[in-house]
Amino acid sequence: MKEQIESQILINAQIEAVWAVLSDFKAYPEWSPTIAEFFGNPEVGKRTKVLLGQPGGTSMKMNHVFLKIEPNKELRWRGSLMINGIFDGEHYFILQNAGNNQTLLIQGEKFSGILVPFLKKMIHGNTKKGFELFNAAIKERVEARL
Repeated sequence: MKEQIESQILINAQIEAVWAVLSDFKAYPEWSPTIAEFFGNPEVGKRTKVLLGQPGGTSMKMNHVFLKIEPNKELRWRGSLMINGIFDGEHYFILQNAGNNQTLLIQGEKFSGILVPFLKKMIHGNTKKGFELFNAAIKERVEARL
């Protein structure tokens, strides 16, 4: 089974300013309400532990492999719950120039695995709400730095 969610926000800053915050992995504990901490420095093809939290207090430490770190364009990783095929997620952030010194941030995740049908309520509930909270927080952080 597969499921996908996505959330977007318009940030009043150029892509480079948004990327500077998105790619400053060590600073996430200062501002991010959902991606609490990266343990190590993410690199494409390598695993990095990430502490994730959702509204409602659920948190978990995942061991993600980074698929893409393309400056000013895209950040993408894939993680699994215990073993592949149970509950997997490919998380992404895409930055697009929206004109007028604005950037469209698209955050999404493609879920797959045998547990997806049982976790749809969580995916479309707390997980989606977490994306919206993260997007609002990064917007605030970026715009406050201008």
